[in-house]
Amino acid sequence: QVQLVESGGGLVQPGGSLRLSCAASGFTTDKYVMSWYRQAPGAERELVAYIIGVSGKTQYAEFVEDRFQISRDMHNTFLQMNALKPEDTAVYYCGARHSSFNYVPAHWGQGTQVTVSS
Repeated sequence: QVQLVESGGGLVQPGGSLRLSCAASGFTTDKYVMSWYRQAPGAERELVAYIIGVSGKTQYAEFVEDRFQISRDMHNTFLQMNALKPEDTAVYYCGARHSSFNYVPAHWGQGTQVTVSS
């Protein structure tokens, strides 16, 4: 059974950093596309970044502007977030799909809150 559990969220000041983790159980990430999405209050869920397990290819949303980095190992996916802005405040979700190209998740974690505020 595929399960995803996020951790690492919290309150951080503008300009600060956070590292989100997504622990995967029931599968290994090397045959999956692993992704991070976020959802701010009143907004739709949006893609932040994804990584293709079989190739290591990564893709980022434009708003990331080289501030974030996605990475993975066999059982975890990470999102290193630097130079955080108040507009990065959202619930961040980990997603997974058994695929070599399709980044739309078939499985979701429960989310972790990130708040950027002084």
